[in-house]
Parts: sequence; structure tokens; C-alpha cells
Amino acid sequence: MSDSLEFDKVIKGFGAVKALDEISFSIKKGEFFSLLGPSGCGKTTLLRLVAGFEKPDSGRILLNGQDITNLPANQRPINTVFQSYALFPHLTLWDNIAFGLRIAKHSKEYIKKEVESMLALIQMEEHAYKKPDYISGGQKQRVAIARALVNRPRVLLLDEPLAALDLKLRQRMLLELDLIHDEVGITFLYVTHDQNEAMAVSDRIAILNRGKLEQIGRPIELYEAPQSSFVAAFIGDTNFLDGWVAEQQIKEYSLLSIEDFPQVICFNDKKLSVGDPVHMSIRPEKIHISREKPAEKPLINSMQGIVEDIIYQGDHTKFGVRVGGHRMTVFQQHSRFLLDESPITWNDKVWLWWHADDGFILERYQVIKENEMGRSFENTLQEQN
Repeated sequence: MSDSLEFDKVIKGFGAVKALDEISFSIKKGEFFSLLGPSGCGKTTLLRLVAGFEKPDSGRILLNGQDITNLPANQRPINTVFQSYALFPHLTLWDNIAFGLRIAKHSKEYIKKEVESMLALIQMEEHAYKKPDYISGGQKQRVAIARALVNRPRVLLLDEPLAALDLKLRQRMLLELDLIHDEVGITFLYVTHDQNEAMAVSDRIAILNRGKLEQIGRPIELYEAPQSSFVAAFIGDTNFLDGWVAEQQIKEYSLLSIEDFPQVICFNDKKLSVGDPVHMSIRPEKIHISREKPAEKPLINSMQGIVEDIIYQGDHTKFGVRVGGHRMTVFQQHSRFLLDESPITWNDKVWLWWHADDGFILERYQVIKENEMGRSFENTLQEQN
């Protein structure tokens, strides 16, 4: 299957700010593909380039092998769904959906057939002759999607389409978006700053940071094997530990020394040598917590700490545990609730442990002082706790 959309060394600047810095990647035909990153990372700029609302300073954008870099927006087989819906308030929902087909001068029979098909797809047949002011936000968003799809674009661009909705409605609309994508089978390019949204519906995700492509991959790849500190911190929660390789252990495992912290054994897939600096990440849900000391095993890291903070979050509890000079975040899933069980509480001495395979050494070693929001990762983790 040929690539549907390709970016070839795309550069775009606004004055002294380089919004996109040599972006190159491709999106396969029919993918649900998301652009993810914090505000100002370049994701909306990239979307506007695809739509034809902006032109790159250099580089090319290709659609099914055709260079569309300088093609006017109205000549591109691409439609956009905006956060604001952009429905015509004086037209019925039926007429809103039919608008593009009428502009294209299709026959009345064709327009009727296509509009009714779209209304059925979004399950809005009974509301066809209402005006936008008389339907909910979620229904407006469905109509906006139908209006974009009725022209049969090759690519549908979705610019933070759920940002104006409340949490429950966003969750329901995500499922509907996924079902609509499966039904129509065209390429969806989805822009969001919400990690949960992107992880829930995407086939693949590109993470942007300060105009550069940090990593691209399936949601599970980004979460379980981030290639940079930025990706590890931006996708979910994590604990960072900085140190150096103290000695090589069995197979591809290394013993890491970390200042004011017990030594840690970790899978060394980056082939680092003794003395090399290490930037390691361990997800909070990978760490076990208990008052009881775990059994000693060759590839198990175990250490004792003091509980400094507890946040009950329904399906799990979030602990802040002081180990030496480091504060570790730990998630304990609530698989069972026992009223007669004495829960871990503040100032308790506890044991933490995790398997050597659950910690990972990042692809690029970097000590990041500030993230996109101007705060250190260490401060961010403390604020989250």
C-alpha cells in the first residue's frame, strides 16, 4: 500500500522562530495518525501546511506521490474539522452537510443520497432539519465530521476537534471517531495535546517538540520504549534516575551506580560500557510496593524507603516514596479491596521492587534542565505528586 501523505524535509519559520525544523515522515493510506505535543511544538503548523493554509519555507508535501506543496487549498482532496465546528448557524444540519456538494455542482439525486448516507453514519437522521443552535456540542462535532467526509477527501484533518467538549463527551466522541474511521477507511490526521486521546485511537503517533520530530511509532512503542527524556515524561508518568555503568552483569544486563541511591540492575540494550553515563526511566506502575521485604532474585531491584505522600485515585493509589536522596512515584493498582487490611500510610517504611527488564535506558542520554513549559522534569514530577 503506497504512502498517502509524506513530509520531505519540511521547514517553516515565523520570524526568528522555527516552527518546523526539517520534518520528514510518512503516513500510510487509511491510518488514524496523530500529531502530539505541547503548545507551540509545531503540530498545528504542520496541519495548516497539509491543508494549504500555509506554505513551507522549504521541503515538500506529497499526497499519493503527487507534490501538493504549492497546490491551493481548494484544489486539495483534503478536508478539515476544526475545534469550533464552523457550522453555518442559519442552515439546517442537512444543508450544512450538503453545502460542499452543492458548491461542487453535484446533482440533486447524488446530494440527497450522500447526505442521507452521512446522517446515517453519524446517527443524526432524526435531527436533519434542526439548526446548529438546537443540538449539543457532541452532535455539532458529528455534523462537522459528516460535512467534511461527504466530499470524500483522501485525508481528513482534525484540529483538536474534542477540546471544547467535557470529559465524558470527549470519551464518547473518541469512540465514535474511531468507529467512523473504521467505516470510511480514509486517512485521519489528528492533532491534539492530550496524550490519552492520541493513545486511545491512533494507529501511530508522531511526537513533536520545539519544531522537531522526537519519535514516531505505535502507542505501545512510545510508552514502553521512549527514545528520549521528553517522550518518556510527556507520555504518562515516569521516574528518572541518572548515574553511570558500574559493571557488566549476566548477558546484556548492567549494574548502575546512582548517587545517594541503591545500585540498580537494568537491561542494557544500548551497549553502554563501564563508566558511561546513564539516564534511566522506570514507570510508576512497574514498581511494586509492600511493607514486606521481597525475596532476593538475580534480576530484581529492591530497596527500602519512607512514604512521604499518598493520593487515592479510585482505581489506584499514587505513592511518593523517599529512597535516599530521590523521591520515587509508585502506582498501586486496586485489584482487590479488603476492609480488614491495614493500608500503607504516611511515614511507613516500605519496600519497593521491580524487574531489571522494566527499567529502560533512553536512546539519547540527555540531562534535560527544562521542558517545553519551562519547568524541570524533577519539578514536574514533584508537582504531580
